Amino acid sequence: MNAEVEGRLAAERFREAHRLGCQPLGDLVALIEQSAGLDVAVLDAGPDEHGLTMRDPQRGAVFIGVARTRHPMRQRSTLAHELAHAVFGDWANNTTCDWSAPSPTESRANAFARHLLVPVDGLKAFLDATHEINLATLSAVVQRFLASPQIAAIALEQAEYIDTDTKRDWMSVTAPHLAVRFGWGDQYRMLQSETDQRRAPQRLLARAIRGYTEGVVSAQTIATLRGITAVQAAAELREAGISPAQQLVIWTDPGELPDVQVDLSALEDALGAAEDAHETASEPGAG
Repeated sequence: MNAEVEGRLAAERFREAHRLGCQPLGDLVALIEQSAGLDVAVLDAGPDEHGLTMRDPQRGAVFIGVARTRHPMRQRSTLAHELAHAVFGDWANNTTCDWSAPSPTESRANAFARHLLVPVDGLKAFLDATHEINLATLSAVVQRFLASPQIAAIALEQAEYIDTDTKRDWMSVTAPHLAVRFGWGDQYRMLQSETDQRRAPQRLLARAIRGYTEGVVSAQTIATLRGITAVQAAAELREAGISPAQQLVIWTDPGELPDVQVDLSALEDALGAAEDAHETASEPGAG
């Protein structure tokens, strides 16, 4: 089985297992956290760093990190790609930690991401009443599935809506160009704003907030997780009606303390022996 087929089948199984049908996927971060049970974070990263998947071999916990970016379709592709590594357990055979190098593993993850984001059946259902396939169609597919023009063009070819030459031409088109040209530039700018924000793993943040309500976690801890100031974090928590519990200090009356029997005989013997030795050393002619 080649990488393309393996990736497509795994994407179809993932959608089926989590009852996602063939419709466009919404918030991928929340979807991955809720359906796959993985922790996902959107982080500050360098311009050439897009995403990574890590696994703690002791606890079996899997963490996906993606870079905040002004390229929302790319971030979604990266999330789907990293999910593929988690689905296939690619870390089991990873000795170089270089997932960016061309390999069957990377090709399989790319195929998984494409078919997860734009399933062929979902594409056919969306274009069922479309009679003419043109650049406006590409724009509609990109907007509908929130996938890059490159992924959309490949899906259109695989669904036999366009030929290889058209696919090659359309893969050079950018999402901002399509958004501005076909009137959904405002939506694209909103997407840019969303994907250019840091985002802490939801389960980790929820545990931290529970600790805050119990008075054992500070607002600064929550602020650090979210990438905001402690003042902002405290204000948001306060506005949400969340405040730390006041820990009562219970003082005990001395009369309520239990009687403790202490055997001092050994100490008295030791002190007596030391005193005898001192008196002996002090006698005239001693030594």
